[in-house]
Amino acid sequence: MKKIAVFASGNGSNFQVIAEEFPVEFVFSDHRDAYVIERADKLGVLSYAFELKEFESKADYEAALVELLEEHQIDLVCLAGYMKIVGPTLLAAYEGRIINIHPAYLPEFPGAHGIEDAWNAGVTESGVTIHWVDSGVDTGKVIKQVRVPRLADDTIESFEARIHEAEYKLYPEVLDSLGVERR
Repeated sequence: MKKIAVFASGNGSNFQVIAEEFPVEFVFSDHRDAYVIERADKLGVLSYAFELKEFESKADYEAALVELLEEHQIDLVCLAGYMKIVGPTLLAAYEGRIINIHPAYLPEFPGAHGIEDAWNAGVTESGVTIHWVDSGVDTGKVIKQVRVPRLADDTIESFEARIHEAEYKLYPEVLDSLGVERR
């Protein structure tokens, strides 16, 4: 059985969707006070948190992550709102075993503000992408994408809500396609 870990920086809604359907070995957050830690506690999922500023360098921070992943024998890392760019230390150890969800139809609107950028560009549709992580920002090989239309009466909040709903459907589909066993 493939062992998965989820990395999240904030709210953790994608983590919760994953953890309710798949056994998650642990969740990691780069913010000690992130709500995802509380979600993990409620779901009985082991959690870890430490912050980049606690380390001498990003390489040291990522070396601690690699140690954690190896200690738990993780096969697949699922980034779910993890707002750090994966650096060379983590990538060298786990390349081909890290996936990311992005709230836009890549290559459109990469980066930290995919929904807002799509909204501000006035697009008639955006979407959700799950891709393999490489050394670029949202440039890895696409695993699966789905389009989300922008409706005439949308507000940015309603558009964002529909994008999140699409995320909650897409992540489990991708995990199924990668052979991750359900609970």
